[in-house]
Amino acid sequence: MRSALSDARAQRWEDINTQATGQHILGGYIEYHQLKGRLPDLAPERVKEYMDRHSDAPLADWLQGQAIDAYGKARQWADIRVIATQPPANTERQCYFYTAWLDITPQQAYDGGKELWLTGRSQPDACDSLFDSLRSRGVIDQQAIWERKMLAWEAGERALVNYLGSLLDNRWQAAIQRVESTTGAGSLYDAPSCLGPECAATPTFYQAAMQRLTQEDTQGALAVWSSLADRLSLPPKTQQTIEEELAFYALLREIPGSYAWVDRTLPTLESERVLELRVRRALQANDWAAVQQWIASMSDGQRNDSRWQYWLGRASEQQGNQQAAEAHFFQAAGQRDFFGFAAAERINQPLPLNIETYTANPDDRQRIANMPAVQRTEALMRIGEEGLASSEWLNAARHAPEQTARAMAEYADSRGWDALLVQTTIAAQLWDALAWRFPEAYREQFMHWGRMTDVDPYLLMAIARRESAYNPAALSPAGARGLMQLMPGTATQLSRELGIADPGPYGVLDPELNIRLGSTYIRDKLERYRGNRLAAAAAYNAGPGRVDRWLREEGINEFDLFVERIPFRETRQYVQAVLTYRAIYAALNQDGSTQGISLLNPHEQSVRYDASLLNRP
Repeated sequence: MRSALSDARAQRWEDINTQATGQHILGGYIEYHQLKGRLPDLAPERVKEYMDRHSDAPLADWLQGQAIDAYGKARQWADIRVIATQPPANTERQCYFYTAWLDITPQQAYDGGKELWLTGRSQPDACDSLFDSLRSRGVIDQQAIWERKMLAWEAGERALVNYLGSLLDNRWQAAIQRVESTTGAGSLYDAPSCLGPECAATPTFYQAAMQRLTQEDTQGALAVWSSLADRLSLPPKTQQTIEEELAFYALLREIPGSYAWVDRTLPTLESERVLELRVRRALQANDWAAVQQWIASMSDGQRNDSRWQYWLGRASEQQGNQQAAEAHFFQAAGQRDFFGFAAAERINQPLPLNIETYTANPDDRQRIANMPAVQRTEALMRIGEEGLASSEWLNAARHAPEQTARAMAEYADSRGWDALLVQTTIAAQLWDALAWRFPEAYREQFMHWGRMTDVDPYLLMAIARRESAYNPAALSPAGARGLMQLMPGTATQLSRELGIADPGPYGVLDPELNIRLGSTYIRDKLERYRGNRLAAAAAYNAGPGRVDRWLREEGINEFDLFVERIPFRETRQYVQAVLTYRAIYAALNQDGSTQGISLLNPHEQSVRYDASLLNRP
C-alpha cells in the first residue's frame, strides 16, 4: 500500500494492482487519486457515490473540493449542483458554487456573492464569472462597487482601487477625485459633507479615510475627528466603527491627551477590546478606581472571566476593601487558568484543577478498535502516512458523539498517541480530562534533559505542550520545528554551543534532540533572567531582545502587572499558559494533588520586574 499510494499520487496506474488495493482498508485512498485524475470528465454521480461511500472519512470532502474546482474551471455548473448543496469553506470553491446555483436558488447566490464581493482584497479568478453575473443583474450595483473601492483603499490595494474606479459612472467622479486628493490629516479638514450621488459615498469614504488615518497618524486622526464629528451626519454604525478604531489605537499607542476623549466615548462603543485595553492602561497607572469603573462597564460574560475578577479583587484590595477582594478572588479561583491560580493563591485555596477521570471499558476499547476510521488511522500509521492518519482520526473525533469521543481519547492514550490524544480532547472539548489534555509524552527525555540542564522538567513539558501539542513534526508558518518549536538557525547556534553536529532543518525534528536543544535554550534564558521563569517564558516566545527592553523601559513591582504590561497579546497568553501548564503537570505527577505546588515561586512573586532582573549589562 505504501508504494501503491505513491504511484497513485503520481498517476502511475500501470504499476498498481487496483483489484488487490480495492479490497484493502486503505483502498479508498487509491480510488481517490484515480477519480481525481479523471476530473472534470468524471460523471458527478460517480463523485457523489464515492462521497456517500466514504462519508465517515475526510476523503469525501477532499474529492468534493477537487471536483468543484475541476467542474468550475470547465464551467460545468450542473455537475457542481449534483455534488454540492451547501457552500464549501474555500473562497474559490464558494464562487464556483454560487455561480452553479445562481439560476436555481438566486437569493442564496446573491447573498453569498455579495459577501464575497465586499472585501478590500483581490478575489480569485474563479469569482470573475459570479461577479460579472451579479453586476449584470444589478445585485452588485454602483453603491456596492464604491463600497468595495473604499475597502480596497483602506487596505492599500492601489490596483484594485483603480480597477473599481473604472467601473463607476460619471456621478461618482467627484468622490473619486476626493479619494485621490486625500493624503493625510490636513486634506480631510475641508472634505465635503456630501459625496457621490445623493451623498451615497459619504459614510464609506469617511470610514475608510479615518481608518487609514488612525493607523498611520493616530494623533492627527483624533484632531481631525474632533473637527469632523459634529458637522457630519454619519449613520450611527459608521460613527461607532470610526470611534472604536480611534479609541483602540489612541490607547494602544498611548497618545498624549487622548484619555479624556476615550473615556467620554467608550460607553457608546460596546467594544470588548477597547475596554480591555482601557483597564490595562488603568493598571499601568495604578489607577485602581478606574480599574473598577471600566471592568464594571464590561458585559457579564467578559467581566466574569477569571482575569477581570482577579483584577477587581486586586483593586478592592488596594482600596482597603478586603471582604470585596476575597469575594472576587473566590469567584476567579473557580477557573483553571493563570488568573484563577493566582487568585486561589491570594486566598490560600488549592489550585482549582477540577480533574475529570474516565474509567476504561474493555468493550469500549474494542468498539473503537473496530471503527473503520480507526482501522484506517492505524493502517496509515503503519505505512508512514502520519499526516493522513491524523486527518482520519480527527475527522472521526470531531463528528463522534461525546461518549464515543471519550472512548477514542482513552484508546489513543492506551496506544501512546500523545499528539492525537491532545487533539481529541480539543475536538471533543474534554476540558476537564487533564490526564489526557496533558499527557506525560516523552517523559524520560524531559526528565533526563531537565536534570542535565538543571531546568524544571515540568516547565519543559509545559513549553512543548504549548508550542506543538506534542506533535514532533510540527512546523510553524515562521519555520519553527518540532516539539519545542526551534528555528533552524537557533538549532544551529545551540548545536555549536553544545559541540555537536548541526542537525539541519530535518534533524531538528528528532524528538530527543529537539528536547535537548530546547532545554538548553530555555536554560540560557533562565540564566539571563536570574532564574525567573516568567521572564524566560516571555523570551522563549517573543525573543530576549524584546523582554530586555520591556524590563529596562520601566520597573514594575508585581508579577501580575508585568504580565498585563506585556504589549503582545500572543506573548501575554503564552506566558500565562506555560506557567499554568507547568503547575498542572506538577500536580498530575502527584496524582492530582496541588500540595506544595504554586504558580510562581516566592522570588518570582516578589521581585521587581526591571533591569535588575537582567544577569548582564
